[in-house]
Parts: sequence; structure tokens; C-alpha cells
Amino acid sequence: MYRYVAIKRILDIVIAFCGLVILLPFLLLIAILIKCEDPKGSVIFSQIRVGKDGKLFRMYKFRSMVTNAEKLLDKLLDQNEVEGAMFKMKLDPRVTKVGRFIRKTSIDELPQLWNVIMGNMSLVGPRPPLPREVEEYTEYQRLRLSVVPGCTGLWQVSGRSNLGFSEMVELDIQYIERRGLKTDLIILMKTIKVVLGSKDAF
Repeated sequence: MYRYVAIKRILDIVIAFCGLVILLPFLLLIAILIKCEDPKGSVIFSQIRVGKDGKLFRMYKFRSMVTNAEKLLDKLLDQNEVEGAMFKMKLDPRVTKVGRFIRKTSIDELPQLWNVIMGNMSLVGPRPPLPREVEEYTEYQRLRLSVVPGCTGLWQVSGRSNLGFSEMVELDIQYIERRGLKTDLIILMKTIKVVLGSKDAF
């Protein structure tokens, strides 16, 4: 397992760094579009997430919502469309026009390549939850926090937003129990296919 973790970390750094360099012009274009739609808002949205062993870190994304999205959340909690300790809403009124496109295509997640380089995220692993979500976790669900969280994982390539919280937990734990370089590469390849299809994101 140590050998796997070491090789995984090297691949994370190489792929994430190359990805940022190659995609830089595209990332700048997305930043300009976000700024043009909402000049007062920031391009990058950062949020505290829970990583391996419960350690908190700041995760980065392209901003896809209005600037006061967090303050508006309390008014929308009763419209949550997934069960469990997670919030998802297909027609979330907080999402901007540019935001709807970059969320649908998962482009909003690209700044997380920087999180991968810093080491608080991996390319493949369970999605890092919010602290308020972890507060509702059972001991079994906390097993999700036993590995470094990822940009993509088994949940994303198995149905994504069409799956509920309990199903996500089961898939994440299944990944943790069976993880390996071959599994990671298969998930990365399937992620590309899912992103190109862009059917299950919201």
C-alpha cells in the first residue's frame, strides 16, 4: 500500500501540473467570462472542506454562483433533492448563466488541480465534504475520511447527481477497500467519458 500511495502522489503532481500548464489559456478565458457576467464577484470560489483524517483545508473552484450564495442556502435547504448529509438542487437559483455551463461540464472543478499539487486532494478519491455535512456522519460514513479526497471518484462515474448520499458513501467505501493504480486509471478514463457526456451534473 505504501508503494501505491507514493506512486499515486507522484502521478497526481505530474498530471495536475501538466494539466494546469496546458489548460492555462482556457482557464483564463473562463475567468474572463465569469468576471464579465459579474464584475463585482471573484473568479475563484474557495470553501473549507474536510480532508483525510478530518483535517480541514481550503478547496478551490471557479465561482459558479452569485456572490452571496452561502447566505441564501438556508432558504433553500427544504428544497434539497438528495437524501442525507448533502445538498443538491437541479435548478438552484443561485447559479449564474456561466456557472450553469461550467458546472454542467465540470469545468468549475479545474482549479482543484492546485489542491492536488498542494497535497490536500488527489485526482481520484472520495469527494471532500463540508464540515456541516460531517457533523451528521455516522461512524461508518466517517470511513470516507480515511483517505485523501479526490477531484473525481467511483461515485462520479457511477451516476453522480442521480445517486443519493447513502449510495455515494457505499461507492466511496468500495473504492477505499479496492483502491489501486489500475482502479484509479479506470476511474480517470471513465471521468473523461462522463464529462464529455455532461448528463448527470448539477
